[in-house]
Amino acid sequence: MNTFIEKFQAVFQDKALRFRIFFMLAMFVVIRLLAAIPIPNIDPGQLRIFLENNQYISLLNVFSGGGLSTLSIVMLAVGPYITATIIMQLITMMSPSLKEMAQNEGETGRRKINQYSRLLTVPLAIVQAFGFLILLQRENIVPHLAVFPLLTNILVIVAGSVLMMWIGELISEFGVGNGVSLIIFAGIVARIPASISQTVFSYDASQLPYYIAFLVLALVIIYGVVVVTEAERAVPVTYAKRVRGNRVYGGVSTYLPLRLNQAGVIPIVFALSILLIPQFVFNILEGVKTAWLASFSHTAVNLIANQWFYGIAYFFLVFIFTYFYTAVTFDPESIATNLQKNGAFIPGVRPGASTAAHLTKILLRITFVGALFLGVIAVLPLVLKAFTGIASLAIGGTALLIVVSVVLDTVKKIDAQLTAKEY
Repeated sequence: MNTFIEKFQAVFQDKALRFRIFFMLAMFVVIRLLAAIPIPNIDPGQLRIFLENNQYISLLNVFSGGGLSTLSIVMLAVGPYITATIIMQLITMMSPSLKEMAQNEGETGRRKINQYSRLLTVPLAIVQAFGFLILLQRENIVPHLAVFPLLTNILVIVAGSVLMMWIGELISEFGVGNGVSLIIFAGIVARIPASISQTVFSYDASQLPYYIAFLVLALVIIYGVVVVTEAERAVPVTYAKRVRGNRVYGGVSTYLPLRLNQAGVIPIVFALSILLIPQFVFNILEGVKTAWLASFSHTAVNLIANQWFYGIAYFFLVFIFTYFYTAVTFDPESIATNLQKNGAFIPGVRPGASTAAHLTKILLRITFVGALFLGVIAVLPLVLKAFTGIASLAIGGTALLIVVSVVLDTVKKIDAQLTAKEY
């Protein structure tokens, strides 16, 4: 406790760090103000019902920082930018030229790829804005718009998304931590008071054992998420001794950290997209005049809505995508090549292909544990809701992983700033 108080005092005694924290908080205030400005002619009651019954839109509301729940001018927030970033990551791993740029050009190459992500954000935001407005018109949440008002609304929504992307980069540059992650974090935290008030107002004395069990389980789950998020497998690495002139270099031992959860929250996003976009499409096709297509769509919607089918499919897809994304983003052959170039080796393993095979074997084993962990966390809200029947007592899922990851990352960045000051 004393260490925490001393660190807290040290943070606010550092002028530069104090400025970064207050700048970040000021940007949070700006974001919440923007999220409170809705686009015109909305039916709030219909919007609330629509969000409760559509899990895909609820997920996008998490990534929009809560702006989608009010259909604000920043309703898309950093969603298109996150999508563009994921797309560019996948393209970079599959394109030899982009992969070479990212690996060999260092910071310059990363800046070029980030610029491509920014440019890709605009067309993605246009497509998403148009799709949302058309969907909301069909759900009678937004009245039918003529061509010019529709284009105006699309322009406003796209501008809001670009503005949020810019604010996120400002937070990354002048604040503490990753700006995009902190925007999502702020939106999740902003929803906590509403969830607590909902639980308080719907309090039922007969449900008291559930509330006590929820508090205990919540602490256990959060502790488990922190442990697994921080867990890593240390692969020992030794640098060979090299003689240059009268000096001897190398001969030191270190380790290569392989994280248990290499993929982060991305597999959950992929799985939800694969599982919920078809539901979104079939909901629209239910209203078509073709009898067989409407009947098929209705059957598909009922199947996806089944909690058992949805939970099993969700877990399976998260498990598969964890392996897929880890294989795409982590290249054992590249690591083995870099180790060999720098005169490093894993004790007991030959450099080159044998090192790559050894790293692949370790990665497959720890990814199995990480994939199981992500799958359990993803379906945990569904399981708790099924047992308790109370949606507000469902803890887990994407929001929990984001909150834990952002808090840990921000604390590490603050510690790094304090350490740099000491040196």
